[in-house]
Amino acid sequence: MTTDATTAHPQTPDGWTAGTWTIDPAHTAVSFSARHLMSRVRGTFAEVSGQIVTDPDPARSSVTAVIGTASVNTGNQMRDDHLRSADFFDVERYPQMRFVSQSLRRAAGSWVLSGELTIRDVTRTVDLEVEFLGSDPTGLQGEPRIGFSAQATISRRDFGVTFGLVADGTKLIIADKIDITLDVQAFPAS
Repeated sequence: MTTDATTAHPQTPDGWTAGTWTIDPAHTAVSFSARHLMSRVRGTFAEVSGQIVTDPDPARSSVTAVIGTASVNTGNQMRDDHLRSADFFDVERYPQMRFVSQSLRRAAGSWVLSGELTIRDVTRTVDLEVEFLGSDPTGLQGEPRIGFSAQATISRRDFGVTFGLVADGTKLIIADKIDITLDVQAFPAS
């Protein structure tokens, strides 16, 4: 069940709707980019699931998401197989990444979602800058929908993924910083 909460709190975004939502993998994009030599490599993860709870007070909202590491896709089979290997995601041992939010706060005119990101059984706190994209009470087939976009930059070294990092600074093979973009659409949980 959803409730329009736009008047409940003065900092509530227009169209904010309180409820419990299931992430729709067919309408959600989890993407990343990293510098590789003289260009940027971009990729996505096809397997994503999770739940969003939007409270009438946005600061009390929460998110839990799981991403299947084997679903990585950069458009190059050889590179994708390497990303699935022990050099990177080690999908045989660590088939999932997980994000569990800890807080949502206003900061400099936007929203920041802080949470614990776990990759390869290493957990670090990550801040995502979040934009509420709105809600649609009639969705694609008459059901309510809600949408968000979020961005973050993480250090892969923080998660124990160090392949391709050059310590002496002579040649950048794969950068440490990974840019992450999430475009999420969700429908009411049943």
